[in-house]
Amino acid sequence: MINKDFFAALKDLEQEKGINEEVFISALEQALTAAYKKNSGMAKNAQVKLNPEKNTIKIYSYRTVVEQVEDEEKEISLEEAKQIKHAYKIGDMVMQEESTKDFNRIAVQTAKQVITQKIKEIEKQSIYKDIADKEGKLIVANVKRIDVDNVYLEIGGTTLEGLLTKRDMMATDNLTVGQRVKVYVRHIKDDFRGTVVQVSRTHPNFVRMLLEMEVPELTNGEVSIVGIVREAGLRTKIAVSTTVPNLDPIGACIGNKGARVNAVINELNGEKIDIINYSENPADYIVSALSPAEVSEITVDTVAGVANVLVPENKLSLAIGKGGHNVRLAAKLTGYKIDVKPISSVQVENKSNDVVSTANANIILDDDFFSDIDE
Repeated sequence: MINKDFFAALKDLEQEKGINEEVFISALEQALTAAYKKNSGMAKNAQVKLNPEKNTIKIYSYRTVVEQVEDEEKEISLEEAKQIKHAYKIGDMVMQEESTKDFNRIAVQTAKQVITQKIKEIEKQSIYKDIADKEGKLIVANVKRIDVDNVYLEIGGTTLEGLLTKRDMMATDNLTVGQRVKVYVRHIKDDFRGTVVQVSRTHPNFVRMLLEMEVPELTNGEVSIVGIVREAGLRTKIAVSTTVPNLDPIGACIGNKGARVNAVINELNGEKIDIINYSENPADYIVSALSPAEVSEITVDTVAGVANVLVPENKLSLAIGKGGHNVRLAAKLTGYKIDVKPISSVQVENKSNDVVSTANANIILDDDFFSDIDE
């Protein structure tokens, strides 16, 4: 059954599949042992040993030397053991080679089935190892095929497909087969179907990674992204900060004549990006977060986590945004509930008591402040 061609095939398999021969030999021995015991109906301890150097397969059974035999399949008397080898004593393990003539076609077929499964498991582990380090990163992939609900991507250097679902696609995406596309690896999971690589173009970290590609100050730590929230296809708001004196973090992200941020906007099909300075003063932070709207007055209740904002009548729609997205994103970014009203609708009294100076406010942020980053 076992010959030179068989072991040569194992070496070819190692080269083709990238499976270590020793690992494969071990899996093969386990499979053949299981097949042999199943086919022979043996209860004794048996093991199949492969020797690639000699191109041989041998089957050994193991019995323990005992004073009184109770299980002939697993035990051997001292008297019988000494007939095999005089040095045997109680407690020793007697190994005997079994005949392979009964290791028939049924056993071989059973072994093949188990071996195939072992190969799949090893390949699966190898594939997962190759892709695992890409989780949470930006990759470039090719569109392989498109159906009604999903886009399937070919990930270079692997045999895996990236899964881009409808919820992870921007409404402005118009992908075609063969197109190279940037995606964020949102999650990699291993289940009975295999390794599933879930990618996204709507996740806030997709914008983060795109910006990091354009802004070296972000990758070297001179500028930090403190918060990022997004409604894909409409607007992204990013709060940045720096500890480097005389460095403008917003200017660093925007770039000369807007070159850096415009490269990101182009990848996002024109999605608006507001980059603001992070501030530990909640009033200043909320005012910046409502950009591009102008704020006339703001009252902040740091205990309740509520901000009442007054804006010029002609800036109300800008502050709220289409469908409320601007004020909604500002609230997510700052962690405050923000109530925006036109200044003309409110009679402001005792400004000195009610209006919190943007220089004296204390910050209290909700636990949801970074929720959009950690999704």
